[in-house]
Amino acid sequence: MAGAKTKARTVIVRLISTAQSGYFYTTARPRLGPKLSFVKYDPKVKQRVLFVESKKTKK
Repeated sequence: MAGAKTKARTVIVRLISTAQSGYFYTTARPRLGPKLSFVKYDPKVKQRVLFVESKKTKK
Protein backbone atom coordinates (compact mmCIF):
# COMPACT_ATOMS: atom_id res chain seq x y z
CA MET A 1 0.00 0.00 0.00
CA ALA A 2 1.29 3.43 -0.92
CA GLY A 3 1.16 6.17 1.69
CA ALA A 4 -0.01 9.70 1.18
CA LYS A 5 2.20 11.92 -0.94
CA THR A 6 4.19 14.48 1.02
CA LYS A 7 4.26 18.11 -0.04
CA ALA A 8 7.53 19.77 -0.97
CA ARG A 9 9.11 22.14 1.54
CA THR A 10 9.46 24.80 -1.13
CA VAL A 11 7.06 26.20 -3.69
CA ILE A 12 8.00 27.84 -7.02
CA VAL A 13 6.51 31.30 -7.43
CA ARG A 14 6.51 33.96 -10.12
CA LEU A 15 7.43 37.55 -9.21
CA ILE A 16 5.51 39.84 -11.57
CA SER A 17 6.46 43.46 -12.28
CA THR A 18 4.04 46.09 -10.95
CA ALA A 19 4.97 48.25 -13.95
CA GLN A 20 2.74 45.89 -15.98
CA SER A 21 5.46 45.31 -18.55
CA GLY A 22 4.87 41.57 -18.48
CA TYR A 23 8.37 40.90 -17.15
CA PHE A 24 8.75 38.38 -14.33
CA TYR A 25 11.29 36.50 -12.24
CA THR A 26 10.83 32.92 -11.05
CA THR A 27 12.08 31.86 -7.63
CA ALA A 28 11.46 29.34 -4.87
CA ARG A 29 10.37 30.15 -1.34
CA PRO A 30 9.52 28.04 1.73
CA ARG A 31 5.95 26.76 1.61
CA LEU A 32 5.13 28.16 5.05
CA GLY A 33 7.02 31.43 4.54
CA PRO A 34 5.51 34.86 3.89
CA LYS A 35 4.59 36.10 0.41
CA LEU A 36 7.54 37.60 -1.45
CA SER A 37 7.96 41.10 -2.85
CA PHE A 38 11.21 42.60 -4.10
CA VAL A 39 12.42 45.78 -5.74
CA LYS A 40 14.29 44.49 -8.78
CA TYR A 41 15.34 45.73 -12.20
CA ASP A 42 12.79 45.53 -15.00
CA PRO A 43 14.67 45.70 -18.34
CA LYS A 44 11.52 46.51 -20.33
CA VAL A 45 10.98 49.83 -18.53
CA LYS A 46 14.71 50.24 -17.73
CA GLN A 47 14.27 50.95 -14.03
CA ARG A 48 13.89 49.29 -10.66
CA VAL A 49 10.27 48.48 -9.78
CA LEU A 50 8.38 46.44 -7.21
CA PHE A 51 7.83 42.77 -8.07
CA VAL A 52 5.07 40.92 -6.21
CA GLU A 53 4.42 37.20 -5.90
CA SER A 54 1.84 35.27 -7.85
CA LYS A 55 1.46 31.53 -8.16
CA LYS A 56 3.50 29.76 -10.85
CA THR A 57 1.05 28.38 -13.41
CA LYS A 58 1.61 25.03 -15.06
CA LYS A 59 2.04 24.99 -18.83
